Amino acid sequence: MVVRMAQYTIDVEDLDVMVAFWSAALGYEVRQGDDGSAKLLPPGQPSAAAPTVWLQGSGTAKLGKNRVHLDLVADTDPQAEVRRLVGLGARHVDVGQTGNEGFTVLADPEGNEFCVLDRAPTR
Repeated sequence: MVVRMAQYTIDVEDLDVMVAFWSAALGYEVRQGDDGSAKLLPPGQPSAAAPTVWLQGSGTAKLGKNRVHLDLVADTDPQAEVRRLVGLGARHVDVGQTGNEGFTVLADPEGNEFCVLDRAPTR
């Protein structure tokens, strides 16, 4: 028996800001609850393997570096995607990169780190 990743959950302080950023960044559809949370769903008819994103209102700011983060891959030019994400509210962050990595480290509007990979991981 094995498990698969079904959902990525992010505790958020400002639900509206984070819904706007992550739904635009991923192109996901939004189902906002009345409980201070929102579920972001892959568009169309996604496979069962496509993870959802749960934005869970916490009312508190993020502290410290993430221990787990998203690695995203662009459909086209990764640096154009980095620029688009920065335009949506992401920012470049330094977590000790050397400059020779095959990815760019960004943080969302609340400081949660994630990477944009130069190419999809090999399998």
